[in-house]
Amino acid sequence: MKVILNKDLSTLGEEGDVKDVAKGYARNYLFPRGIALPYTPKTVKMFEARKGDIDARKEQKRHDALGLKEKLETTELTLSMPAGANGKLYGAVTGQTICDELTKLGFQIERKRIELVTGGIKSVGKYKATVKLYENQSAEIQITVNAQIIKTETPHAPARPNRRRREEGAAKAPAADSAPVEAVAGEESQAGPAIPDTAEGEQPAASEDGAAASGNSPS
Repeated sequence: MKVILNKDLSTLGEEGDVKDVAKGYARNYLFPRGIALPYTPKTVKMFEARKGDIDARKEQKRHDALGLKEKLETTELTLSMPAGANGKLYGAVTGQTICDELTKLGFQIERKRIELVTGGIKSVGKYKATVKLYENQSAEIQITVNAQIIKTETPHAPARPNRRRREEGAAKAPAADSAPVEAVAGEESQAGPAIPDTAEGEQPAASEDGAAASGNSPS
């Protein structure tokens, strides 16, 4: 079925373009939303009257695309992505990644207009992405991907049980050594002072006063 686009539709064309589409698509989607009108002599005449305005809008789009191209080609995106020591990324930088980064910078670029290497960027380094603009215009963006090294902490090994036992035994050792000393001291205090030994059969020497007393006693 032949239709004339009444509005721009990125997947189909621009205002004033004549397109062939499926009848169901036209009747269920394009016509109810006012995106397109049936191709008839009446609608053709109506769009011929609007041709000047349509051409002026297209020229403005070309001018805007040229300005956007200059801005994009002076923009360099620097991305920090998780990567291994060999520079391989944990994942990939995709067109959606670039689209999100451009949005942060204030650019409104549709994801489908961004072209990257097949499968996306999977290693650190410098790359280029192509952004399709209006008609045959396009811009190249410089992309630098740096590695964001993921650090892993090594868990500390717990102390070995036998080492703790040795340390506890060493702490208790001084108290055990002092016990016999205290016991001996206690035994000496209970038994009284020690008496020196004398030779067998020898009597202890009497004091001088004692001897004198013995000689002066009456017979």
